[in-house]
Amino acid sequence: MALIELKFFSEALGIQTEAYVVIPQIGNYGEIGVGDSGGRKKYKCLYLLHGLSDDHTIWLRRTSIERYAGKYGICVVMPFAAKSFYTDMKYGMNYYTYIAKELPSRICEFFNVSDRREDNFVAGLSMGGYGALKIALRECDRFCAGAGLSAVTDIAARAKDMSRISLPIFGKECEVDADDDLFALAEKRKNDPNRPRLYLGVGTEDFLYGENQLFKAKLEENGYDLTYRESQGSHTWEFWDEYIQYVLKWMFE
Repeated sequence: MALIELKFFSEALGIQTEAYVVIPQIGNYGEIGVGDSGGRKKYKCLYLLHGLSDDHTIWLRRTSIERYAGKYGICVVMPFAAKSFYTDMKYGMNYYTYIAKELPSRICEFFNVSDRREDNFVAGLSMGGYGALKIALRECDRFCAGAGLSAVTDIAARAKDMSRISLPIFGKECEVDADDDLFALAEKRKNDPNRPRLYLGVGTEDFLYGENQLFKAKLEENGYDLTYRESQGSHTWEFWDEYIQYVLKWMFE
């Protein structure tokens, strides 16, 4: 696997930005402890999103995502999204447009990555779990599946609880549009033939456990292809390092 620190200009953001990209390398004879991870003409791609206090480096620093991805021969893209909740902000930058629309096009431009819906996936944790589920539901013509680990699912409630963070995102009244509300999106997409497969993973001691149960019930009520997993654990990297392996198996096996 190759690790690339990608720096480029984003038209959606209007600034230079960066992402980490892990991608298979065809031909790695002599590399100790690593099997062949290449050979695919066009790679499947996972967009892996960070949480509120982190950045695009965190998945590589806190988990073995490069090694896990190598097992499946996939590309993993880890973008930076600040404290945006993956939203086109009221008083800030257009992070939703950048990550959900512009970035996949750039990745296909720069790398040997497939642009087919069935080859594109999105996942994340906490704030990034919310972002992944929102992107999967809104961009279901581009992404076939989305996974949220310890995801924020009730964004309207969280916006009011975190007013200093949410003010530049949703405005002074913290009003969340339907296209940013996971429950509204789940209702909107329930009869869409391209609605995505979804995965929820959460620890039973996680402070977001309750809202994950409510969203799980909403998805089941609307007949989604949902895989749900819970176990003892809380909002920690020990939990996410374990669960990203379950997500990759669910997506790529």
